[in-house]
Amino acid sequence: MRRKWLLTLLLVIILAGCGGGPKADVTIFMMSSKGIPSEAAEKLQGSLQTKLGTAPTVQVLATPVFSMEKMIVEIAAGDHGIHVLPGDQLEALKNQQAFIPLDDVAKPEDFPNGVFELEENGKKEKHLYVIPMEESAWFKELNLNGMDLYAFIPVNAPDKEKAKQVMKQIAVK
Repeated sequence: MRRKWLLTLLLVIILAGCGGGPKADVTIFMMSSKGIPSEAAEKLQGSLQTKLGTAPTVQVLATPVFSMEKMIVEIAAGDHGIHVLPGDQLEALKNQQAFIPLDDVAKPEDFPNGVFELEENGKKEKHLYVIPMEESAWFKELNLNGMDLYAFIPVNAPDKEKAKQVMKQIAVK
């Protein structure tokens, strides 16, 4: 009986430790057509957190292979404040009005490739919606290839204001 009790207690302690610590204020989900190694995600996370200071906290989650199904699930779940995805996925997301305007985060003229004319509230409006990673100092400083990767804040982001704080740093050229 005592052995079962100790085993149960040990199992509870192990499972309680699997939470991985406090959740980041803003999670960034990254996926590219060629995959993103975990080492690159760790470098990006460390660099971005250094630039942001102690708040908001960030966590970069990257996948080593492209999976349309995983991308759809990650966007639909609404768990991430920012997504970084390949350009060929933007067209479908544009049609679904999946991202929020970033005009208050960066100057649209600084990122002409991130400006789209989309229908909002029954009329077409032109705004900055995505930040091209090939123009971001965040990627350049780490010698990472941001070609054809775009960052955006989804409409279902858990905390849009904190995501915008992080996006302001991502948008630094």
